[in-house]
Amino acid sequence: MARDSYHHGNLRQALVEATVSLIEDKGPMAFTLAEAARQAGVSAAAPYRHFSGREQLLEEVARQGFLDFAARLEAAFDEGRPSALSAFLRMGQAYLGFAAEKPGFYMAMFEAGLSIAGNADLAAAAERAEAALVRGAEALFARLPADRRPPPSMVANHVWALSHGVVELFGRGRPGARSPISADQMLESGVLIYLRGLGVIE
Repeated sequence: MARDSYHHGNLRQALVEATVSLIEDKGPMAFTLAEAARQAGVSAAAPYRHFSGREQLLEEVARQGFLDFAARLEAAFDEGRPSALSAFLRMGQAYLGFAAEKPGFYMAMFEAGLSIAGNADLAAAAERAEAALVRGAEALFARLPADRRPPPSMVANHVWALSHGVVELFGRGRPGARSPISADQMLESGVLIYLRGLGVIE
């Protein structure tokens, strides 16, 4: 992004976009703040107008990523239509779609070693994403007797972990790329097996 973007007040977002590009090229740990500045077309000192250092810039990338991620999960759930199960499975596909389409943001969120709890805005964005999965799990259990409902947050986190595992298995040239089934199929079958094991579906 050119210097005129900075002069129009867009330096903060220009640095975010530059950082996303660098993460996609080098990973979340292998770039410097000076490189982000150079990619954004500004001086090495300019980022300090908005960020105290490299980690704070990474936190902003992760925050924006979580907001987009949460919005995708919420849209995929679509208030549980046409059924809670189909909506929940769509959320899994939205997870994989985000990881594939926004790898720089995804790596900042999950592979940069950030302390999410140490940044209130970042924590709130991450919690919004988790809350979407929890709502999906709650909808699945709504028709079960209260004493048979597993904890929704447990189920949300198990499915989150399963989704993340599929991304890791299939992503960036890893062995899953040679699997006879697709990432989508692996995630859906894994979620269905898990839900049957809980007695949520037959």
